[in-house]
Parts: sequence; C-alpha cells; structure tokens
Amino acid sequence: MADKGRYYITTAIAYASGKPHIGNTYEIILADAIARYKRQEGYDVWFQTGTDEHGQKIQDRAEAAGMTPKAFVDKTAGEIRRIWDLMDTSYDHFIRTTDAPHERQIQKIFKKMYDKGDIYLGEYKGMYCKECEAFYTESQLVNGKCPLDGCDVEPASEPAYFFRMSKYADRLIDYINTHPEFIQPESRKNEMMNNFLLPGLTDLCVSRTSFSWGVPIDFAPGHVSYVWLDALCNYITGIGYDADGESTEQFKKYWPADLHLIGKDIIRFHTIYWPIFLMSLDLPLPKQVFGHPWLLQSGGKMSKSKGNVIYADDLAELFSVDAVRYFCIHEMPFENDGVISYDLMVERWNSELANTMGNLVNRTIAMSNKYFGGQVADRGISDENGIDDDLRRVTAGTAQAVTEKMDRLRVADALTEVFNLFKRCNKYIDETEPWKLAKDEASSDRLATVLYNLLDSISTGAALLHSFMPSTAEKILAQINAPMTAYDDLAHTGNYPKENTVTDAPEILFQRLKLEEVMEKVDAQRKAAGLPSLAELEAREKAEAESKAAAEAAAETASPEKAAPAEPVYVHKEACTYDDFAKCEFRVGEIIKSEEVKKSKKLLCNQVDLGDKVVQILSGLRPQYTPEMMVGKKVMVIENLAPRKMAGLESQGMILCAEMPDGTLSIMVPDKAETPGGSEIG
Repeated sequence: MADKGRYYITTAIAYASGKPHIGNTYEIILADAIARYKRQEGYDVWFQTGTDEHGQKIQDRAEAAGMTPKAFVDKTAGEIRRIWDLMDTSYDHFIRTTDAPHERQIQKIFKKMYDKGDIYLGEYKGMYCKECEAFYTESQLVNGKCPLDGCDVEPASEPAYFFRMSKYADRLIDYINTHPEFIQPESRKNEMMNNFLLPGLTDLCVSRTSFSWGVPIDFAPGHVSYVWLDALCNYITGIGYDADGESTEQFKKYWPADLHLIGKDIIRFHTIYWPIFLMSLDLPLPKQVFGHPWLLQSGGKMSKSKGNVIYADDLAELFSVDAVRYFCIHEMPFENDGVISYDLMVERWNSELANTMGNLVNRTIAMSNKYFGGQVADRGISDENGIDDDLRRVTAGTAQAVTEKMDRLRVADALTEVFNLFKRCNKYIDETEPWKLAKDEASSDRLATVLYNLLDSISTGAALLHSFMPSTAEKILAQINAPMTAYDDLAHTGNYPKENTVTDAPEILFQRLKLEEVMEKVDAQRKAAGLPSLAELEAREKAEAESKAAAEAAAETASPEKAAPAEPVYVHKEACTYDDFAKCEFRVGEIIKSEEVKKSKKLLCNQVDLGDKVVQILSGLRPQYTPEMMVGKKVMVIENLAPRKMAGLESQGMILCAEMPDGTLSIMVPDKAETPGGSEIG
C-alpha cells in the first residue's frame, strides 16, 4: 500500500464535569470512523482526544461532591475514557489538561504571549457563564441568559489579563476568505464572520482570580489561565510543542492538524480564539475545523434536568457497541441536527443491520453449505444478461464512492454507500435465484459462480465497513474465511480466494428485535439509575407543555383583543393534463452556496447541486431564510423550467415551497436527510 503521508485528527477534549451522554459520545465515534478510514487508505494517522479538566464549574462540582478538584477529575476523566474505550475507538493519545507536561507548556505559552505584548493586565467587568466557561457582553445575552446554552450568567469583576484579539482580527478574516475549506460546513463560516469577526473583536479575558482550579500563571500570583486558552493548546502540547523552541520531532511531523472535529456549539472558540492564539505563537493554522451538528434525543436536546439523557454504555447493553456506532453515524446528517430514539434504533436494527446485512451474510453462507458443503469456487460461468457485470461494477465502484464521501466528511453518506453494496447483493440473489439453479445439476458451475460473486462482494463490503463497525466487519470476514482486502485492491473484484471454505456454523450477526421488549429493558435501566420510566417522563413533559400553553393562553386573554386570523383562501388553478405535468422534471438538490441579491429585498441567489450539474436558482425567500440557513439544505427543485432573468441574474429552475396562511414560506425538503442530490422526484 502506498504511503499517503501523515494525517492528524483531533476531537474536542471532553469537559470532565460528568459522564458523557450519547450526544457527546457521537463525536469520538465519528472521529474514529474518519481515523480508521484514513489508516485504511494508507495515511500515517495520529488521532488525539482527551479531557478538559480545569475551570470554575469543575471546582464548584468537586466541592459539592465533597472531593478535591483533582480527585473529581480523576474519576470523571476515567469514566470518559471508559466510554471511549467501550465504543472501540482507536485514539493514539488521550491527553488530560492536568497532565504535568501540558500544564508546564501552558505557563510557558502564556508568558511567551505576554512577552510579545499580546497579553496585558487589566480588569474584567462583564457577564460570565459557568456552564460554558465563557464571557459575554450585555448585548450578546439572550433574554438575560447565556446565548449558547440558556444558562444563568453572573456579573464578574476582577483583575485579569487580556489577549489583544483585535491585533490579529484582519489577518484572520483574510485567512478565512482565502482558505474556504478552513471552516466547514460553510454555514458555520458565515456565522463566525457575520456575528463575530466583521462586527469587530473585543479583547479576550485570559486569566481568572476568583477561583483557583486552573493552571497557575507563574509570574502572576493568584491568576490562573482562562480555561479555553488552556484547553485549546492541547492540540499542540499533546504532540510535543514547546514554547521555548524545543518541540519534538512528532510535533514537527504532525502539525498543522488536518482536522479539528468539534461540536457546532464551540466553533467560535476553535475558529476565532484558537487561530489567533496560533498566530501569536507564529504557528501555522489547522487545515480544517469541522463543526458537526448535534445528536438529539427525540423531543429535543438531551439534559440531565429533563431526565431524557441516553448514555452510550446503556445503549451498548441494549444493542451492541457496533450497533451504537452505526446509529450515531447513520442518523447524523452532514449539517443539520440528527435525532435518535429507541423506536428508530429498533427499526434501523431490524431493517438494515438484521435484514440488509445480517441476513445477506447468513443466507449466503447457508447456501454455500447446503449446496457445496461449504466449499467455494469461482467456476467463471457468467450470466449473459450482464447481471454479474453489474454486481462487479457496483462492487468495484463502492470504495471510490465511500472515499469521495469521506473526503468531504459526509460520513453518514459513506456508510450508506457500504449498505448500498449489501442491498445490491440482495438484489443479485433475487435476480440469479440460486435455489432454482440448485435443482439443475447442469447449472452447478453457474451456481458456484453466483455464490463466489456474492462472497467476493460481501468481503469488499466488510472491508469498507471496518472503519464504521470494526467488530462486525471482522465477524463477517471470519465467517466467510476471507482476509481483510487491502484498500488499493478494493477498486477491482476477484479479491476473495478462488478456492475457499466458509464456516459451517454461521453466527447470526443481528437477531431481530421487538420494540416492546427493548422498551421493557430501557425502563429497567432507568429504574436502576433512579430515573422515571419513559411513560412517566412523557407524562411530565406533556403536563409541562400543557401548563405552558395555559399560561400563554392566559397572557393572550389578558392582552388587548386581537383580530382573529383570517381563514386561508385557496385559489385553485385550471386543471392540467398528465402529459403537461410529466414535462416537469422534479429533483432533489443540495444548496452549496447562497447569497443575498443586492438589487432585491427578497431574493436569494442559490447554487444548487443536482448530482450531475450545479444550477443557479433565484428564490424570494428573504427574510424567512438567510444564506447561512440555506447552505447544506436538501431541497425539492423543478429543474427544467426555462431560464429567466430576475434582478439582472439568470434563474435556472425553481425551489418548491409551501406558503403559510400568514404569507410566510416553508421550503419543501425530502423526508430522509440522506437522499442524494440529483434524486428524481415522481
């Protein structure tokens, strides 16, 4: 295998304030799939994760638990690492910000920035959120609360050191504009530019004196480093950076990072603070920061106070580690938040894991044992109608399709490509009907070839599955008695041994599940953890919603009377023939770029990827939709409308929307987020 070079990937380090839920765990699973695939391609990968262990919130929680902060983070960091290991993640280094080498480098980094004039002593006055360890101005608050997590903020006034963010702002803006790949998805870039950089950066408070649990500033007694300066620098200290110029060969080899994979809620810290810190240190910036969306519990964001938190180890007990990995990766769209629920997981388990993949492997092995005593041989008897050729084409093309998706960090879509191969194998069984071939002795060689083709394609699918579901991939290969195919060989078929023997005792990979039995186990888990049953939780949420609705109704009644909303008036158009309708070509498109049309108050100019081409479509969607909201959306498009000029620009189609009774618009989107651009609607 050719050496592709080095690849350095990091996750955000998990905040060691408690046990991570499945939404937190999603990130390490996603990063692991990327790291494993890069290794499979031939890259020299360094994969770093870890824990962020300083800050006021941790000090407060440790005191509440009757523990020292160090004992508290030792416990929580151990729990986080246990979950990461349980999820079969292949990280190379687990850094803790309480590691002595890291703390020493933070002191040296702080002093280097101070000596350079980038840090100065002042006084901090403003609002501080303990939950996200961030400072906000009054104008940034939302209803008087933290704009990020809705938590209470408190006024803070204390001597503090500040970093001169404005000194590097123009340089960062220029960098972002000339490196469009730096912040992804693009909507995150637009958010950072429009909400923070372009309005102007204020200097950042980088030390605290009101609590002691942090890296002490050795030249300023009483001061500890701001948690984000401490935490962000893990990406360089963890691979051997030294502020005095004695960095290790490992640092020189792997920096700059190829990918910082983080949650969308902390993208400001990674795309504004972090690159500016690096500029101050005269270090190159990471190649890309990807702000992934959230994995939500059905009904909203997971919260311990709501009692709706789902933990990865509980899910692994209910399903399996690989199934949890599958759920997390498959249910997360590229940009929009994903939703996970027990009924959805059971549905995916039964339809995709048990049926599409598990049943395919099991019945192929069973037929090999039934018809040939487990002996497999390629007899080279192909179908004259091209059925074999089409299976080989799909099999040989899957690796490239997966790689193209992975290169764009569309990991869910990459996993779908693997399952598309398994679906094609199932279709091949329906097309070739091996059970009928088995009845005709003259068709024995043809039957052997059919089973060989299936096992060859399954072995390719298993090799590509390994990055996402490593244990399952290894089980499949063990049962069909096949080695792991090298990545460079996946672009062609015939990798499965020409003469071979499959297991005579195939294991059912995924036994079908009944939702009611799973839910009984869920309630047992919740009871053991001292949590209300799901039925009780649902009743509580319903009561809270009804109470809120009643309060809003009472407020509405107390306010001056308003005119009742007008009943919608439906205007029906003249009937068209089926032939007229059939002339319209409806397709799914993905918006890859969107911007306001300067000559119009309503129009957005959208670049829409239709799979085989990109078209420009103008739509009167403002002010309900902004360019940032549009980028990454899958939309329904009429492709073959005759082009027309609007505000001096050509529009080459129409995005379908519903008009609400109040005149606002709602974009029509496909039900399944994984629907590829270019899919025909009909």
